[in-house]
Amino acid sequence: MILTNKDEIDFYTDKGVWTDQTLVDSFLNNVKKYPQRIALVDPLNKPQLVDLPVLRLTYAELGAKVDALATAFLARGIGKDDIVIIQLPNIVELAMTYMALARIGAIFSPLPIQWREKEFNYICELSKAKAYISLENFGGFNNIEMVKNLSDQHPTLQHIITLPELHEMSTGPADMAQLDDIKLDANEIFSLCWSSGTESNSKGCPMSHNNWNAQMQVLAKATGDWSKRCQVTLCTAPMVNMTGVGIGLVNWLYFGGTIVFHHPFDGEVFFEQMNSEGITTTLLVPALLNMILKHPNVDSLNLSTVENILTGSAPPSAWSLSEFKKRWNIDVSSAWGQTEGTAIISCAKDIPDAQTRSRCYPNWVIRHDENPVDGVKIKIVDVDSQQVLTQVGDIGQLAYKGPNVFPGYYQRPDISATSFDEDGYFYTGDLFRIEKDGYISFFDRCKDIIIRGGNNISAQEIENMLQGHPDILDAAAVAMPHERLGESICVYVVPKDAQAELALTSITDFMRAQGIAVYKLPERLEIISAIPRNPVGKIIKAELRKKVIAKLKTEDALSA
Repeated sequence: MILTNKDEIDFYTDKGVWTDQTLVDSFLNNVKKYPQRIALVDPLNKPQLVDLPVLRLTYAELGAKVDALATAFLARGIGKDDIVIIQLPNIVELAMTYMALARIGAIFSPLPIQWREKEFNYICELSKAKAYISLENFGGFNNIEMVKNLSDQHPTLQHIITLPELHEMSTGPADMAQLDDIKLDANEIFSLCWSSGTESNSKGCPMSHNNWNAQMQVLAKATGDWSKRCQVTLCTAPMVNMTGVGIGLVNWLYFGGTIVFHHPFDGEVFFEQMNSEGITTTLLVPALLNMILKHPNVDSLNLSTVENILTGSAPPSAWSLSEFKKRWNIDVSSAWGQTEGTAIISCAKDIPDAQTRSRCYPNWVIRHDENPVDGVKIKIVDVDSQQVLTQVGDIGQLAYKGPNVFPGYYQRPDISATSFDEDGYFYTGDLFRIEKDGYISFFDRCKDIIIRGGNNISAQEIENMLQGHPDILDAAAVAMPHERLGESICVYVVPKDAQAELALTSITDFMRAQGIAVYKLPERLEIISAIPRNPVGKIIKAELRKKVIAKLKTEDALSA
């Protein structure tokens, strides 16, 4: 399945950015080159998660299992261009399944393990998936039973495969002649991941082998060539979107290292893996950075082997980056990106200062030498006039183009048409501010600005500041209606100590001490046991806004 138009293929091929090397070629080369190297390591708590034993597979062992599983898929009639929906946690069988499907030219389409009927029905209908793979018990929920009950609504869905079946299929014979006869094109779709969908239906983001290979060049340019030695990467992000698939699968294919799986997050398991597996690289979303630093056993954490930590999904707090440097002498790199393929990475060699690095990224319009891949371009566009902005202090939507960007939303030409301009730039939906010295900073999502009395306020800025509060474990800021100002700020806070009493004045006093503008101070505090997040860690703001609006209406009614 090739979705990219010929002109674009010719353009990036002529530049030498796109080649005929597929990710399956990379995998087979790794199996041949490093047969005895450990390829995949299961989480230590896998028996408790899915009732299967912990596996540590060499590349040779994994290669045999992938070939056997690919052969079994072919025997069931699953083949070239077929889409297979998968709901599994981060375990060896997940990566094995991805590669077995890619081996035969099928397309894996992973969903967060927490998604249910609504999301499945929408995605299965849109994708016309041929098979579904999951398990019968994860956290007390039976995904297989759910899909069996829905299968009559989806005539294209021919196979529902359980995890034990999958495990058994990987131990069978491999038909190497049949497998080797399958021809793959690097411009064919490798993965079909889905946007996080915090406020609406998710959108399918198909990425080709060449899209992903270009993305790994962006990563390598920013963090250094990981191929110089075997990287042991702890994959904490669910391997379902740009973050998890990029770090937990594609970087592993591209650089030939070892992946240690972890998911869902478990502090005890995480500490044991970091202390015993020789981890050199990991990705920790900002919420995890903060959680680790405020964990009661943080002093027992050994990060002596760690060379790279990448954070993403939201800008990190400057406090967390400074603390990792102070405690372990680790410069955390910050990545902004989307499942659509856009990516900018801010690392210590480009931005040594943690305060700046927590919010700024290189503006490749000015800092040409730091542009990671030939063909990647960005521009900041005024939301109203659609004019390109160039002055320091200007705030506009980031538009992005490059060989790492997807060709358009799957089966949604209507949305794709409004997401790209005539020059091929994808409009990200995120606002950035132009900074001095050739940087841009993330301001907020277009839909997540709080406009108080005509002043634009970034909810993200408030959240990051509150992460540094010693008594706060997690925080979220949302707009609430205000009769005179239009909107004002409500902060939801998870106390570090459930018994502690936090007051709005203690929070505003803390923020004032950081030198924040007075109009950015919150007017309301809500204590909450946990900030609602979607499966990839983004705060579900719609739920929080709905709660505070309902409370305000109740309070108004009582006071009337």
